[in-house]
Amino acid sequence: MNASISAVDDCAISEKIGATVYEALRAKAITHSFLPGERLNEGVLANELRVSRTPLREALNRLATEGFLRSVSGKGFFFRELDPKELFDLYELRLTVELAAVQLAATRASTEQIDALAAMVGDDATREECSAAELVAQDEQFHERLVALAGNVEMCRLLDNINARIQFVRWIDVGTPTRRATHHDHKAIVQALKNGNIKSCTARLRKHIERRQDEIIEAAHTRIAQLFTERASRVRR
Repeated sequence: MNASISAVDDCAISEKIGATVYEALRAKAITHSFLPGERLNEGVLANELRVSRTPLREALNRLATEGFLRSVSGKGFFFRELDPKELFDLYELRLTVELAAVQLAATRASTEQIDALAAMVGDDATREECSAAELVAQDEQFHERLVALAGNVEMCRLLDNINARIQFVRWIDVGTPTRRATHHDHKAIVQALKNGNIKSCTARLRKHIERRQDEIIEAAHTRIAQLFTERASRVRR
């Protein structure tokens, strides 16, 4: 019995360590602690995070599956490139999914569900002091809940995958004007859905996603140059 309990405890500890390592590496990816195309040094990362290679490799494989990293057989893991074409394709897919979802939500979502989403948007308006990461999380939550109104589990799963693959660039350009514009867009989208004006809802949603798409792709080009300049500056010191 004691051996069984010990095995369960060891498994729980292992899972906790694995989750901690994954979150730490994911945060590094989102905040660009790695350069685009950079090969990750597993030994350095293991020492930095004070873990063995096993949980580290599990976390790296998970991040590669989610699109944050590239795994090259015999060479290791590399941080993904900021490829404007790939970003465009992902945003185009996201737009297609969300537009289809609100069409379904118009006939499937209850008044209570839509009111709950509107209340969430209202709460977000009081949090302008939040960090860039928190703002990205708020925006993701809004779009996930909007798609969930369609009542289609597969649409939700697809959006989760898309969000995981674009999140590492979404924090780049989230200054005060963007915060205000994002909240205004969210509020207008929900209000149109609440009014049963699906044409207005889809038009506002399209404009909202396409605006952020253009902003982020443009900012990504600038950010690439900044990242390499910052790294070169640190090396010279």
